[in-house]
Amino acid sequence: MVEIQNTALSRLKSGELALGIGLRQARSVDIGRIMKSCGYDWIFIDMEHGSMSVDTTAQISIAAADAGITPIVRVPGFQHFHATRVLDAGAQGIVFPHVDNAEIAEKLVSFCRYPPIGHRSVVGAIPQVNFQTLPMAEMAQSVNETTLVVVMIESPEGVHNVNEIAKVNGVDVILIGTNDLCMEMGIPGQIDNLLIVEAIQKIISACKENGKYPGLGGVYGPDLQQKYIGMGMQFILSTQDLAIMMQGATERASFLRSLPVPIA
Repeated sequence: MVEIQNTALSRLKSGELALGIGLRQARSVDIGRIMKSCGYDWIFIDMEHGSMSVDTTAQISIAAADAGITPIVRVPGFQHFHATRVLDAGAQGIVFPHVDNAEIAEKLVSFCRYPPIGHRSVVGAIPQVNFQTLPMAEMAQSVNETTLVVVMIESPEGVHNVNEIAKVNGVDVILIGTNDLCMEMGIPGQIDNLLIVEAIQKIISACKENGKYPGLGGVYGPDLQQKYIGMGMQFILSTQDLAIMMQGATERASFLRSLPVPIA
């Protein structure tokens, strides 16, 4: 059997945190290696809210996998080609936004898994197996076992149906989209609201009961991250490149502006 490394999946299976960072500004292929050096396990390539092309996504994905950091892509919708084009181009995981029920989750899994689990179409040699021509059954099994399928809960309907969603074969991670969920609940920005805490607990419980991994998105403050990880969150979207660039650049500029300038 061909061996495919998926760092994020290995972390999850070992019971560790799988730490991810979102890409909004980065476009160069070295970003994966940089984030690997910073201690991250996966990069979150956002094609739902970002302007990144399939071609750029492919190049970043291949370079990231070679560097030992897992490329995971959030796709913009539920068309099968949204997932299959980036999977065939090197992505090792797909995040589907706004999954409200098990029927949708089953359909999305079928796009990402080769038979007998799903109905993903087969293409020739792919990056995940180093473009080798392998026995079809061997390739399909290895790719199926190392591709992460992540569904996002971002509405009260999704929270209500999370137990059934968690039962869907082929789903690996259930990721809460905290900001959109707050908006849908009529509590915009209140990511520490009791309703959010209860939703997080329900997602964690559903994951534990069904062998899935609970994921946290949209929560970037250390105190709340510590709280929700303490509750059981494991797949962590920890921050994004724009946020840390703005923070670091602002802190440095503020420090330099505060220094006294000698009068000549």
